[in-house]
Amino acid sequence: MSKICDQVSDAFLDDVLRQDPQGRVAVEVLTSTGLIMLAGEVTTSGYVDTQRIVRETLKEIGYTNPEFGLDYQDCCVLTAIHPQSRNIAVGVDPTEKKEQGAGDQGLMFGFACDETPELMPLPITLAHKLTARLAEVRKKGVLKWVRPDGKSQVTVEYENGKPLRVDAVVIAVHHNPDVSSEQIKREITELVIKPVCGKWLDEKTKFFINATGIFVVGGPEADTGVTGRKIIVDTYGGYGRHGGGCFSGKDPSKVDRSAAYAARYIAKNIVAAGLASKCEVQLAYSIGVAEPVSVNVDTFGTSKIPESRISELVRRHFPLKPADIISRLNLLRPIYRKTAAYGHFGRDDPDFTWEQTDKAEALKREAGI
Repeated sequence: MSKICDQVSDAFLDDVLRQDPQGRVAVEVLTSTGLIMLAGEVTTSGYVDTQRIVRETLKEIGYTNPEFGLDYQDCCVLTAIHPQSRNIAVGVDPTEKKEQGAGDQGLMFGFACDETPELMPLPITLAHKLTARLAEVRKKGVLKWVRPDGKSQVTVEYENGKPLRVDAVVIAVHHNPDVSSEQIKREITELVIKPVCGKWLDEKTKFFINATGIFVVGGPEADTGVTGRKIIVDTYGGYGRHGGGCFSGKDPSKVDRSAAYAARYIAKNIVAAGLASKCEVQLAYSIGVAEPVSVNVDTFGTSKIPESRISELVRRHFPLKPADIISRLNLLRPIYRKTAAYGHFGRDDPDFTWEQTDKAEALKREAGI
């Protein structure tokens, strides 16, 4: 249910940025049976029709029936929103004497590896594709019994640090009451799992599909959700470290979001350049300060040049100050609703500018490899 909340938070953010690219947003959403509540800080010259944004988002997700635990037409929508603190704004807003500072303190991590064409870990890549496929068979009417709620998990067996096979696939799929467990297992296996995981499956792969036997009661009726509770799903599936800050509902002045995107951009280019087969980039900031207080690169022993040299290349070629990150990655656009489902990284979408590998050739050339 937290992914409902993430999508509503980012739909709200998109509507602000569409009217006011300099707007400041930090909006959290909570959902329970028949309820959506928004709370947070917003400073903008625009006006957001919150009721419309919430209901349109729920409709697009698929919550169109009271039986699903939430219905876009008649759910209760509550708001508790106020302006951003002036104490924060004074440290973040640029002036003639001061450049834009970070919107908060904290650590942000970016990661990349050469396991997949997306330069992402294989388990989370497959898990994201499975949930996207679940949504596809529902929305296109391929499986008419599928309801909006659902989750996936993939266990991959590694050999010498490289993925060998899929050992287990876990799918929980919300369904109508008139479909049998046997039909669910058969159709999910053939129409969802095999098209996504096909080449990684073998006769020993285990499938766990609705392991409790029934999943008729789903959505917010079964589980309360809050924005930002799926930060590992949003990133690398636990493969890399995480600083703890979520992304959704935050405008890019918040380095929780923009610096995490920048760190992924850096790590992906390092791997794409062949400088390492695995790379984690850690950035750290102090609120109100533009320069990061820490920049660290860890290649887990896979680098072809010294990590100190890679760190030098990072500082030379990549934006690290908040204003530079926002400008280089073009983050003041209403692009965030679609980041809030199926992962923020490893996506083939031109709006996901942090997925570009445009620095790879320059890095490779300067590294002399």
